[in-house]
Amino acid sequence: MNIVIEQPRYSCALAAQQTVLAIPKALPIVHAGPGCSSKVAQFTATCSGQQGEGYAGGVHVASTNSYEQEVVFGGEPKLRRTIEGALKVLKGDLFVVLSGCTADIVGDDTLSVAREFAAAGKSVVGVETGGFKGNNYYGHETVVNAIIEQFVGNAKPHPRKGLVNVFSVVPYQDPFWRGDLETLKRLLESLGLEANVLFGYESAGVAEWKNIPNAQCNLLVSPWVGLSTVKLLEAKYGTPYLHYPVLPSGAQETTKFLRAVGTYAGVPEFVTERVIQKEEARYYKYLISVFDFLSEYRNNTPMELYAVADSAYAVGLSSFLANELGFILKGVYITDDPPESHIAGIREATAARDENFASALAFEVDGGAIQQDMRRKLGQSKRALFLGSSWEKLLAQETGNLCVFISVPIQDTVIINKSFVGYRGGLALAEEIYADLFKTKAAFSRNISFAEIGGIQTEEARRAV
Repeated sequence: MNIVIEQPRYSCALAAQQTVLAIPKALPIVHAGPGCSSKVAQFTATCSGQQGEGYAGGVHVASTNSYEQEVVFGGEPKLRRTIEGALKVLKGDLFVVLSGCTADIVGDDTLSVAREFAAAGKSVVGVETGGFKGNNYYGHETVVNAIIEQFVGNAKPHPRKGLVNVFSVVPYQDPFWRGDLETLKRLLESLGLEANVLFGYESAGVAEWKNIPNAQCNLLVSPWVGLSTVKLLEAKYGTPYLHYPVLPSGAQETTKFLRAVGTYAGVPEFVTERVIQKEEARYYKYLISVFDFLSEYRNNTPMELYAVADSAYAVGLSSFLANELGFILKGVYITDDPPESHIAGIREATAARDENFASALAFEVDGGAIQQDMRRKLGQSKRALFLGSSWEKLLAQETGNLCVFISVPIQDTVIINKSFVGYRGGLALAEEIYADLFKTKAAFSRNISFAEIGGIQTEEARRAV
């Protein structure tokens, strides 16, 4: 039976090439048909807030570009030549060979070819990432685990107190991954911990990956993606892990997060509380400053919340907006297709944060079905906020409601260094929501005319208010 998914929110497992590219000086080598690499790059980089190619990404990714000859006679010889060429031409600290659908279907032994180069002393890892095996959340975990098994290897751990490996959002699939990981790193450093974030501009690259076995503990900040990785590390190196299932945004959740991490990592309580006191004092001063605006124009600001995103962002941001800004949860749609074994855990985490999650939460990958349900719940309301993608922006424009981007695909803006995680991330989200009222809702803009600002309220402005 053919299953058609309207408005897809993720790519195939091969998109894990972006996971490789997110590691400084790590390079993917793709064993797949022509166009496979460029298509997943288009979705996960260009259509994720114009994030750019990065070092050796985009059109620079080495690929076998397999044709009929490789299908009929096997593609392993061409893969060997491609790896040899990449090692000569490209400057990298780690090369990860990723197989596509064609190679996996015809039975090319990609892993054995990669092992040949590894045995010769080359930093080469092989991973089977045929698109039919799963989406890019699956691909991300598979690649991370393969690097640990084949590259980090059976190193003897030398645990160092205070060193924490951080596993969280999926690079590029999360449009804000760079800012999010930087934020998590700074939060941990504020407690006096040393954080290996492994991806992004603040990672030391391969050196951090080699340092993984020496961590005091591992931290997973995600509902489910990465759980297999921290369990692998526990089995392989004996490293314990803390699973924090909600991406923290705003004061309430970030404070809970810091206390949980501090307790688990053995940070003195007075150190944790001192950090919290300082951050909360700053946070609430800024938040209070916007309350005049909210109370003055409460009849025009959104109050109903619809979130369409993966489980990390949909749950984390919805919880913040419901608990701290008073939004009513109407629809929270989880789009990352979590395995059945993890759904109960996600429901448990949401239930602990807002009682309305039970009726609002839905696990759905089909964008058409999501928008049909949103229309049904929305009715004629003009007081809704959509957290979502470019798909939701179209619906917001059609229905006269507000949309803020938090999930792919995002084609309508540029994301450089932004995060909605932590204390400052919560403030950034609130600012973006209410600032967008002036940009997108004409009726709201008319309520605050230049004459009114100057103290002279026109008759039209009085009628509008």
